[in-house]
Amino acid sequence: QVQLVESGGGLVQAGGSLRLSCAASGRSFSYNAMGWFRQAPGKEREFVAAISWNGSTRVYADAAKGRFTISRDNAKNTLYLQMSSLNPEDTAIYYCGARLGNSVSQTIRDYSWWGQGTQVTVSS
Repeated sequence: QVQLVESGGGLVQAGGSLRLSCAASGRSFSYNAMGWFRQAPGKEREFVAAISWNGSTRVYADAAKGRFTISRDNAKNTLYLQMSSLNPEDTAIYYCGARLGNSVSQTIRDYSWWGQGTQVTVSS
């Protein structure tokens, strides 16, 4: 059974940092592109960042550029999102996803596997 399990969310003050992890099990995603998305209350799920299978290509949403860094450790089958300079607008449930393909995508429907999400709350 393929599973993606996010962790690392929590409550943080504005200006703080968090590091999210997404541990995969059931199959290797070493040759699959992966990404992070988020969904705030009352809003649709939106793209945050994506990374190609070998980490050579990384794409960020405008809101994440300069503050968030996506990375992966294929040996550990784990995806990361380092977030800094957090603000209340970053409050959301953060989801990791994995694609069948190895190139990055910002499109939700391109992702075949999803985790259950981890809550990030930023207080002002």
